[in-house]
Amino acid sequence: MPMANTSCARSTGTRGSGGGLLAAALLLLAPAWPLRAADPQVPSLKVNADPSFPFSREIEAFAKANEAGPPVTDATLFLGSSSIRLWDISGSFPDIGTVNRGFGGATTSDVLHYYKHLLPKAKPRSILVYVGENDLAAGATPAEVAHNVLTLLRQLRTDYPKAHIAYLSLKPSPIRWTLWPKMAAVNMTVAARGRVSGFDYLDVGRVLLAPDGLPDASLFRADGLHMNPRGYTLWTRLVDAYLDGAVAADRKPTSPS
Repeated sequence: MPMANTSCARSTGTRGSGGGLLAAALLLLAPAWPLRAADPQVPSLKVNADPSFPFSREIEAFAKANEAGPPVTDATLFLGSSSIRLWDISGSFPDIGTVNRGFGGATTSDVLHYYKHLLPKAKPRSILVYVGENDLAAGATPAEVAHNVLTLLRQLRTDYPKAHIAYLSLKPSPIRWTLWPKMAAVNMTVAARGRVSGFDYLDVGRVLLAPDGLPDASLFRADGLHMNPRGYTLWTRLVDAYLDGAVAADRKPTSPS
């Protein structure tokens, strides 16, 4: 598998030029991705204070959002981890009602654990799910991740039998490029089960690749993990087209039996 150069997301090889034991030790201690200050327009990830309930603040915020006003009818629910949380959902889809239920660092097990607390007051018209990437980063196997993702999607289908449900494929990112074979395995398994389990599979990873097949670093923030506005613009186009198709399908008259 090609190696992603974290400074430009291109395949390159590096050779040391000597320098003794001290230089070698410094190289080993150097981070694989040079970190810079976070983009000022995007809020930094919050660190949860309570290790027993690591997402208590986020879950409490979702509960307050549900109580803050009338339910958003026929909304599109965005559910998952930080790729959902950092997405400017309302600004990206101004013509539809949206509900953002993304929380940073979440694994699929976390989403399943807090499932009932993540649902909006009104039944959503469509549901977009992005989760599973953090599972692999934490050491879960592709089979375990795919099983949990499918469990979540089946639960959503049971609770919302008429909703349009789509799973957003795991994305290739520079900092986690070594995990890409495992991500691809999860994507393939989940995509194969879509028709049987009653959900759609939306490939949102291919648009983040450069022509050489490696992650395009210009679409990511300085951390090499989260997308910048350019990356989210590409996702928005794909999801917007999917939602337009879902609306068209709802309006299509059913043929008499």
